[in-house]
Order: sequence, then C-alpha cells, then structure tokens
Amino acid sequence: MDRSLYVVMSGAKETLYAQNSVSNNLANVETTAFKADLNNQRSLPVFGPGYPSRVYAMDEHPASDLDPGPIQTTGRELDVAVEGQGWLAVQAPDGSESYTRRGDLRISPEGLLKTGDGLFLLGENGPIAIPPAQKIDIASDGTISIVPLGERPDVLAVVDRIKLVRPGLAQLEKGEDGLFHLKGGGTAQADAQVNLVSGALEGSNVNTVEALVEMIELSRRFELQVKMMQTVKEDADATAQLLRMG
Repeated sequence: MDRSLYVVMSGAKETLYAQNSVSNNLANVETTAFKADLNNQRSLPVFGPGYPSRVYAMDEHPASDLDPGPIQTTGRELDVAVEGQGWLAVQAPDGSESYTRRGDLRISPEGLLKTGDGLFLLGENGPIAIPPAQKIDIASDGTISIVPLGERPDVLAVVDRIKLVRPGLAQLEKGEDGLFHLKGGGTAQADAQVNLVSGALEGSNVNTVEALVEMIELSRRFELQVKMMQTVKEDADATAQLLRMG
C-alpha cells in the first residue's frame, strides 16, 4: 500500500509543478520574444538503506524551446528583431552578460539604451549611450546612427554597434531571471553574421493551443492521482477491517 501511495503522491506533486510551468508559458503568450519552457516527467528509484524498492515521479525542465517566434512589423525605429539564429547581449541585474531576443528598445532618462524589461543593451564597450538626437537608425548589422539635434537630416553620426552573438544552442541555458546564459559561465564572442530587422519585433513562440491542451491533460492527470490516493486509502481501510475481524 505504501509503495502505491508514494508513487501517486509524488506524481501529484510533480504534476502541480508542471502546471506552474505551463501556466507561465500561457501567461507569456504576448511577451516579446519569450521562449517557452519544456517539461519532462520520469520515474526514479528511491535510494537509501536496503533495496531501492520505492519509486517516485520527478518533473524536469530539460531545456527551453529556442525556435524563433513570428516577426511582426511595428514601424518603430527602436524596435529590432533578430533574423534567424542569434541573440542580443544585455547586462543582467547581477552585472553579468546575458542574452535575449527581446528587441523593444527604450532610451532611459540617463540616455542609456534598454530593452523593454529594463536591461541595459550592450555594445562594443559596454552599455550603449545615445546622445540627444532627432532621429535614430539601427542598421541590420547592429550599427546605431543618429542625426544629432540641430543638424541637417543628412548629417549622421555613428554612436555604437549592438553586440550580436550566435553561440551554439547546446551552450545556452535559461536562468531563473528569464535570460539565457552560457553553460559554465563566460561570454560569447560577437558574430558579424547575425542580422537585425529594424522596425519589427519577434513574438512569443508559445503555441497557445498546445499549451491549453497540455494544461487540460495535466489537470485530468492530477484528478486521477487524487482519486488513486483515495482508492489506496479505501483498500487500506478494508485490509484493516479484515484484520480486526480475524
């Protein structure tokens, strides 16, 4: 009895964890360049004193779905989308270099270029500073040019170049901050082959229909596991009743 109860109990707990992950994916259907989390469940033996006769379920997040999302044209001069494979380099909250494909850029009151979620965009020498300008242009190679305030429209000044990288997908892992990092630490080298699409944004790669179906399946699985726990209890009660009669 205890073996079946342990399996069902651990399965119900891990199903709840999986539901949290799928809920997070659904909540980010409209988030720019969001990458869906993948889930995997497996059974593992419980090791300890004696023979490992108990088994428990474990929910894992082996990776994230790194397929590009759909590119949507916005016409905004500070919106950029990475074309094909590649990443924008940003400064994470802890000061380390991390990677994202979120290109809804903003200029902070201090004149620094940030992503829509407030992270500093990195250039060739650190965070990118934008002087006062009447027009900003971001080329496909990440070069940022401006028309300074008070100058003629044909007077362009190159400010910096966005650091674009393309490490192998197997080298990347998603952190708890939602950003991607190189496994084992370190930073990726800039890659001149990565191109940007100006005036466009990459959408989330979450498939809404698949996520909803998965949520329904997980909900039904949890209900089944709860019913199994009730069945195990009823069997235990019946066994105890027979022992008392004996």
